[in-house]
Amino acid sequence: MKAGKSFRVAFCGLMAALALVLMFLTGIVPVGTYAFPIFAGALLASIVVEFGVKWAVAAYAVVSLLALFLAADKEAVVYFIAFFGFYPILKSLIERIRSRTVQYVVKYAVFTVCIVGAFLVCKWVLMIPDEEFTFFGVYIPWLFLIVAEVFFIFYDYCVTVLIMNYIMKIRNRIFKNQS
Repeated sequence: MKAGKSFRVAFCGLMAALALVLMFLTGIVPVGTYAFPIFAGALLASIVVEFGVKWAVAAYAVVSLLALFLAADKEAVVYFIAFFGFYPILKSLIERIRSRTVQYVVKYAVFTVCIVGAFLVCKWVLMIPDEEFTFFGVYIPWLFLIVAEVFFIFYDYCVTVLIMNYIMKIRNRIFKNQS
């Protein structure tokens, strides 16, 4: 989409502001720790579609930095920074690989490394207690990782569907006066 620089800045600023509001809400809504970083990152996918990876990376950096200072739920911020914020951006690059098998291997490798890294940051830097990773008194972070891996299949599919719906249904409404 051809748009002037001021429109690009405004659009990216609006998406970043909406993502930051979602990150701010993680401190208010209890289940927001995992849901809102996902939605905040999904907003950045529209920037990738319209203006490319560079603009989306800039918006990601702004949201990440501001969320560190403004969001109350630091665990959610870690998950946003470690994976959900940049995955929609990285997804566009990974899907340029011709082999679907290689795409999925790369996606899963990135997801696993990022989520394990986020877990370790939450545990050792944020000092999240072991009780957060227990189920009926049993410490089972590996079970959570397996569940997360299964969830990732659904998440990746949903991001693809969201991007396609954005392109087919929302894009023309936003850019109808731009050319």
